Amino acid sequence: MKKINFLIKLQKEGKLRIVDPSSEIMASYRCKSESNLISAKILLENNRLEEAVSIAYYSMYNLLNALLFGVGIKCENHSGAIFLLSELFNLDNSRISFAKKERVDKQYYVDFNVTKKQVLEMLEIAEENNKEILNFIAHLKNEDIIGYRNKLLKFLGK
Repeated sequence: MKKINFLIKLQKEGKLRIVDPSSEIMASYRCKSESNLISAKILLENNRLEEAVSIAYYSMYNLLNALLFGVGIKCENHSGAIFLLSELFNLDNSRISFAKKERVDKQYYVDFNVTKKQVLEMLEIAEENNKEILNFIAHLKNEDIIGYRNKLLKFLGK
């Protein structure tokens, strides 16, 4: 219930809303996601490990945004979007949740050490996550889109 109240709060703040589904915006976020993953690999090759972790997370997050816009949902909050992945679409959000925590730790704090092995693991996690979401997107049907939008409306008490 606490998380549903969080979604209601986001909706009241205008950070979560139903919009027209957009294959164009979805495609743009998919491109951003692919670019982020390529960039993370380049950063790893050049020993920019902290930055690689952040960009790997954004690859996952941008693909999540692609899914949301594909069904006509705009969410301007990372935690809210990650919650929707699990509660609205019934997809595992543990990988992106882990990646978000790692990104925050590496981006905002200095008392850590990142290894190439950790970045490689993060890239594998991002690739697995993205593969699952891309597969999910590929199988979306119009009736699914309507169902997810209605489910969100129910969450929001509408």
